[in-house]
Amino acid sequence: MAKMDLIIQYLKYFRKAQTKYDVHSPFLFDLITQVFEDKRKYPEYHKVEKLKKELLKNNELITVTDLGAGSTVDKGEKRSVSSIAKNASKSKRIGRLLFRLSRYFQPNNILELGTSLGLSSLYLAFGSPSSKIVTIEGCPNISKIAIENFQQVGMDQINLKTGNFDDKLVEVLEQIEILDLAFIDGNHQFGPTINYFEQCLAKSSHDSIFIFDDIHWSDGMEKAWENIINHPDVSLSIDIFHMGMIFLRKELTKQHFVVRF
Repeated sequence: MAKMDLIIQYLKYFRKAQTKYDVHSPFLFDLITQVFEDKRKYPEYHKVEKLKKELLKNNELITVTDLGAGSTVDKGEKRSVSSIAKNASKSKRIGRLLFRLSRYFQPNNILELGTSLGLSSLYLAFGSPSSKIVTIEGCPNISKIAIENFQQVGMDQINLKTGNFDDKLVEVLEQIEILDLAFIDGNHQFGPTINYFEQCLAKSSHDSIFIFDDIHWSDGMEKAWENIINHPDVSLSIDIFHMGMIFLRKELTKQHFVVRF
């Protein structure tokens, strides 16, 4: 999506966005109050953000294999680690939210599609250190750096799989009984996003949480998000513009919220 179109979409989002005082769902009210609005400075933030600062200074060039929609900024096959850290990793604000979501829900099994340099994996892992975390990355050279990053901060328990999502996701899901949290941040196209959602849904439970990155990134992603939130198994969905979250709890009235964040 062109930059101007994205700005227009954000303005539309902002006009519709609600605060905790506009929602009538106790579940969502608590989530906004205890997670979205949590301003505490957790020491784990510093560990991930210190690492990112180091990566932003790393000018090493690596050959990147793009298996999805690719980058809208970095088009070349050769990219610097600093450029990937700048353009492909989540912002500090979003990373911290991932940490707080993981901390709040304490999922047993976490799956991430789209490791990149591993920063979002670390936010999720630090939020719930006892969780089993599997993350999938398509590019071998990026995977190598991510593994080094996990080791540097002492998070060796993150299990990174390298390869095409279409192949690796099937393998990973076969080893998971219940998928408690899925963060889908790769191959930002309509068909693959729907496919990943449906595969993960087959391993879900009442308490599962699915998080989709860049739901307004393109027309295809917006279409995928609309399809997902209208799925009969989805009871509550949250659009915070940069990400979307869905919940499957049957006791919740089916509603879609656009929440200011």
